[in-house]
Amino acid sequence: MPHVLIVDDDSNTREALVEITAAEGFTTATAENIRNAQTQIARQRPDVVLIDLILPDGNGMDLFNDIDTRANTEIILITGHASVETAVEALRLGAADYLTKPINFRHLKALLARVPRTADLKCEIGALRGELKRAGHFGQMLGTSPVMQKLYNHVGRVAPTEATVLLLGESGTGKELAAQTIHELSLRQRQPFLPVNCGAISPQLIESEIFGHEKGSFTGADRQHKGYFERANGGTLFLDEITEMPVELQVKLLRVLEIGSFMRIGSNQELETDVRVIAATNRDPEDAILGGKLRLDLYHRLNVFPLKIPPLRERGTDVELLAQHFLDEFNAAHGTGKVISADGLVCLNAYHWPGNVRELRNYVQRAFILSDEVIDAAALAPTVSTHAPVGLTLSIPVGTSLADVDRRLIFATLELCGGVKKRAAEILGISLKTLYNRLEEYGPDEGMAREDPATPRSREDASKGLV
Repeated sequence: MPHVLIVDDDSNTREALVEITAAEGFTTATAENIRNAQTQIARQRPDVVLIDLILPDGNGMDLFNDIDTRANTEIILITGHASVETAVEALRLGAADYLTKPINFRHLKALLARVPRTADLKCEIGALRGELKRAGHFGQMLGTSPVMQKLYNHVGRVAPTEATVLLLGESGTGKELAAQTIHELSLRQRQPFLPVNCGAISPQLIESEIFGHEKGSFTGADRQHKGYFERANGGTLFLDEITEMPVELQVKLLRVLEIGSFMRIGSNQELETDVRVIAATNRDPEDAILGGKLRLDLYHRLNVFPLKIPPLRERGTDVELLAQHFLDEFNAAHGTGKVISADGLVCLNAYHWPGNVRELRNYVQRAFILSDEVIDAAALAPTVSTHAPVGLTLSIPVGTSLADVDRRLIFATLELCGGVKKRAAEILGISLKTLYNRLEEYGPDEGMAREDPATPRSREDASKGLV
């Protein structure tokens, strides 16, 4: 049976926690201070530690360093003096989660339910972590470069915890694959993983999509709708492009992260949810805060464990590894045996890859279609340039507002790309949907000389998949 150590100087709290944990199938041990807790840990390593923040002989977080097998021990902090700073510090030190007094026993039961009851699940998770040592594969991610090995190590450490993760990186680097790998390495792996692109949902619908709505709550609400937080209960919710979420909705998201409950639109009933949130953005978070796109308090709550996903141009020979991986996929799908020539690989390695892994996959697919048996530099030449784009210089006076800088940069990049919005979005490091949102907000610009004839004339075209 799994074993829990309860460390709290209040006898009533200890008794209540013993009753709850025993009912959930745990053996229990108790301690009223850090010294006694150290004695209990020496006698039997706990699978879970429930520890009060304020103890007679010190801070509860001081005990963390005494738990040697941290990877196999869930540490849950209990505090009556909760703050964002306290929670973040506890999670950074290795706590899986934290509970505030009076303790929400339903939340506690949900935390205990995720502790493996058998060795099988622990072995399963350990085997997946072992992929770090294999040639290039780690969960859903692929690459052998030093920067990727460092990323794998960090993912392997944070995944088994309940820490909120913030993924940072350019568009196309594989942030969703990283989020999915974190989910697969966690104790939530058998529960849902739901990805949500906050920039792809209209501002009028995003609250309903995330939190749900009741029948008749607004025009067109002809039935009850369960949102992502409800459907992801017990699992992981991946919020991509978090800076595209309306600021007023970010307040509600922060509340869910803090207290674990929410209300559907049109309802006054609180619904509890047990969801781990992984967020991502291709923007600099500090710039987004200054630009009014991200609330500072939400950023602190999300930024418990930031992970930077490296761009493809910093990954060395991973370009060749990924290109071969995509080619293998296309060969398997079409029953062919095409190969990339040596000069084709040189061409791939010489390119800057502003669109990162997503762009690489597209280029390999195009070259696959154009080639017979061998994909050489000639097949890649029409699409791959050996230089990063060189273009206009934008002069911006000191004192210009960030919003105006953003606007000028977007229109200058569009001019550089001849009005080709897809290419401009790749260079800017934003999604095409985000670019359309910006252009609709800014309105027409007199400096735009040309419009890409292949570009959809409206966001409605984009939503129909015509890009």
